[in-house]
Amino acid sequence: MSLNRSEKQAVVEEVTALAAKAQTLVMAEYRGITVADMTKLRVAARSNGVNLSVLKNTLARRAVAGSPFEVAGDQMTGPLIYGFSVDAVAAAKVVADFAKTNDKLVIRGGAFAGKSLDVNGVKQLASIPPKEVLLAQLCGLLKSPISRTAVVLGALAKKKEEGAAAAA
Repeated sequence: MSLNRSEKQAVVEEVTALAAKAQTLVMAEYRGITVADMTKLRVAARSNGVNLSVLKNTLARRAVAGSPFEVAGDQMTGPLIYGFSVDAVAAAKVVADFAKTNDKLVIRGGAFAGKSLDVNGVKQLASIPPKEVLLAQLCGLLKSPISRTAVVLGALAKKKEEGAAAAA
């Protein structure tokens, strides 16, 4: 079913608003995926804060024009599903995880921080741990020198106590 001009304009405005808030765009070819599998993908995406849309490529190009995602315009060919996410890795992670279990979903590319991503770039972005894990690792790195210093100071204090007890 074709859209009239006002409906196309509404779609472009909606996608432009999504692109303005998003950090990442991931595109994947969905040819041959069953409705049940597509529903699973959408549920997974929604739970991770990813907005998945099937769009006409010309409307998608128009919507991302002037945004950091404009660099991915040349990849917008064929039947694509577009995933926008505010979280930098969420869209890539959802699509890559689903593509591991469903060979009919083929990652085509994407964009992040004004740079175009190929398939490997999307997979690398998806392999980055979640924000909470990265923060925990950072806390561990910051805590490590402090705890080591405390252990050394405790050992020195114990040694001095033993030396004072032996001298007395």
